[in-house]
Amino acid sequence: MQLNITGFPSVFNMEPLDISSSGIYPAFFLGMVTYCLIVAGNLTIFLTIALNRSLHKPMYLLLINLPINDLIGATAFFPQLISSIILQNRSISYPACFLQALLVHLYAGGAYIILTAMAYDRYMAICHPLRYNTVMSNVNLVKIIVSVWTVDVVLISVLFCLLARFQFCQSLITDMYCNNPSLVKLICENTSVNNYYGLLLSSFLQGMSLITVIFTYIQILIACLVNKQSDTRSKALRTCATHLTVFVLFQLTGIFTVLSHRFNEVSPYLRRSVGISILVFPPILNPLIYGLNTKEIRTRVIHFCTKKTISGFNE
Repeated sequence: MQLNITGFPSVFNMEPLDISSSGIYPAFFLGMVTYCLIVAGNLTIFLTIALNRSLHKPMYLLLINLPINDLIGATAFFPQLISSIILQNRSISYPACFLQALLVHLYAGGAYIILTAMAYDRYMAICHPLRYNTVMSNVNLVKIIVSVWTVDVVLISVLFCLLARFQFCQSLITDMYCNNPSLVKLICENTSVNNYYGLLLSSFLQGMSLITVIFTYIQILIACLVNKQSDTRSKALRTCATHLTVFVLFQLTGIFTVLSHRFNEVSPYLRRSVGISILVFPPILNPLIYGLNTKEIRTRVIHFCTKKTISGFNE
């Protein structure tokens, strides 16, 4: 992908943070703590699944992609924000802005596809348990995971290849971070193809995931109502409620973020707030939701922490 860096400007400016001099260090500290919590939480889930062979099952091997994806999104946003706070400088070079936007969109697209794959896994496990091991075999699981990331990378790469054709005639990013809609607004040429593809891409990712989740969860709900074993039904509903909470949170923030860039009537402050929330709350909440509500993961995390604490006292 060839970046067109010969035209004006070579440096962009993002919306000011409006932080007073007395609030710089508290804001810096808050940003650092939030990023560290995200990294620690998602690495905990990742390592817990990766290092425990008993968790090497389709459900958890699909889940392990979620913390990887969350780390991509958080790392695209927080380091640049934290440096902006401490340096009081909201400028960003074109290559850095382009990379940030690319990673942000890979994160957003990846989240939809991963959550869709996880919904399919739960559907097969609950509605077709006798076929589950055959359909979700190791070979098929590898194919699903490779397909998830391939589709995400290809779709987002096309979006940014279309963007890289243009030179920019403006330099003010009307957002708290670089993304495709804010960069397209800086182009003074005809961007109809970019707009159509961006709308098609958003509709496909969000529509595909929404239709899949609605279908699978209706089937899951029917299966749970038919199942007379209360323990099995309770466990299935609890597992699905965890996934559905994450999905609904991401869908709502994602839909609003897309629509807010297409309607000028939307408050820019509201748009920026929701735009930030999609990069902050899912990466923070996902480890808590899956770590606390998934018994197998919770048990192993507590066991690991307890073991380390006892070892420390013995030393």
